[in-house]
Amino acid sequence: MIEQALLAMQLSDLPDLALQMLEASKTTLAVFFLTLLFGLPLGLLVCAGRMSKIPVIRYPIQLFLLIMRGTPLILQLFFFYYLPYYIVGATLPRFWAAIVAFALNYAAYFAEIYRGGIESMPKGQYEAAAVLGFSRGQTFFKIILPQVIKRILPPMSNEFMTLVKDTSLAQVIGVAELFRLATSTSTRVFSTVPLVVAGVFYLVMNTIVAKGFSIAEKKLDYYR
Repeated sequence: MIEQALLAMQLSDLPDLALQMLEASKTTLAVFFLTLLFGLPLGLLVCAGRMSKIPVIRYPIQLFLLIMRGTPLILQLFFFYYLPYYIVGATLPRFWAAIVAFALNYAAYFAEIYRGGIESMPKGQYEAAAVLGFSRGQTFFKIILPQVIKRILPPMSNEFMTLVKDTSLAQVIGVAELFRLATSTSTRVFSTVPLVVAGVFYLVMNTIVAKGFSIAEKKLDYYR
C-alpha cells in the first residue's frame, strides 16, 4: 500500500518534473550545438593537418588525435576544468570548460570521418577536374566536398547521436544539465521515475537527429 501511494504521488508530479527537465534540456542543447559549432570546422582543420605532407604539422596532429580518441571524455572534462587552476590559479567556468572538452574531443572524431570520406574519392575525379580547367580549390569545394558529405552522413549521424548522450557527462564537473537534474531528483525522491523521464527526453532528441540525417541523405541521393 505504501509503495502504491508513493508511485501515485510520483506520477502526479510528472508534469512538474517534465517542465523542470525541459528547462534543464536547454543546457543540454546548448552543449550539443556549441560542440558542433566549434567541433565541425575544427575537425576540418585537424583533418587538413592530419593529411599534410609536412611532418612537423602531421605528427603533432596525429598525437593530438591519439590522445583525444584514446582517453575517456570524462577525464578530459576534468582536465580542461582544472588545468587553468594550475596555470593561472583559477578554473574555467564549468559550462565553458565542458564546451572546450567536448569540442576538442569531437573534433578529433570528426577529423577522422572527414579524412575517410576524402580519401575514399577516386583519384580520377581530381585528374578529370584538372583537365577541365578547375583549380584545386574549385575541385575540392564544387566536386569533391558534396560527394564527401554524402558519404560521411552515416558515420556523422552516429557521432551526433552519441553526442546527445555524452552531454550527460558534463554533470561530472557540475554543469546543471538534464542528466544531473534527473539523478539529483531521483536521489531526493527515492525513485527511478526521473531517470526514465530523462531517458525519454534523450530518445526524443536522438529521434529528431536521426530524422534530420535521414532527410539529408535523401536530398543527396543524386550523388550516387
